[in-house]
Amino acid sequence: MACTCSHEPAPMKPNSKFRTALWIALWINIAMFFVEMIGGAYAHSSALWADALDFFGDAVNYGVSLAVLGASLYWRATVALIKGIVMATFGLVVIAKVIYAYSLGIPPEAITMGAIGILALIANVVCAVVLYTFRDGDSNMKSVWLCSRNDAIGNIAVICAAIGVFGTGSMLPDLIVATIMAVLGLTGGYQVIKQSLKERQSELAKQNLEQTCGESK
Repeated sequence: MACTCSHEPAPMKPNSKFRTALWIALWINIAMFFVEMIGGAYAHSSALWADALDFFGDAVNYGVSLAVLGASLYWRATVALIKGIVMATFGLVVIAKVIYAYSLGIPPEAITMGAIGILALIANVVCAVVLYTFRDGDSNMKSVWLCSRNDAIGNIAVICAAIGVFGTGSMLPDLIVATIMAVLGLTGGYQVIKQSLKERQSELAKQNLEQTCGESK
């Protein structure tokens, strides 16, 4: 019996430009993780600590993305699925941190918070610009773009929170921003999970079809 099944596509060749972009984003995120952890502890800022955890999660994501360049779509989508889960988990952790900070009632130090927020914004804008070209790629590429986009948005919010804390002396702007960042993590994670599951299912269907074709020959 003749079979007109399509063959499984070869794994995507590593994109040198994408690899370079990932390395740049990786080192920027590692550096900013340490800066914001130290600064967040000094300023008692939940938003800075939330952003520091986000920088760390992004650094891990970029490192994993580098490891799977050139792998099949199934494995790239599997890694993206894990990253989506990490992004969503980050959102839940930040919400828990907001509740804890609210119970302590210590307002953050606005000047330090704002200065580090501006530095983090510059870092994330650089990452977002470097990764912008790859925003419409597969779930793996899309996930790294979403990470940088969410971080840039989050940093603008951190700066606004610092201004709000400075003007009011209240901790509420800091907590509100941390909550916004948590929502960004949850929604971004959902988008990545949804696309990666779709890609995994599609790839498995192609593999099953190819196997059926082989058995019918």
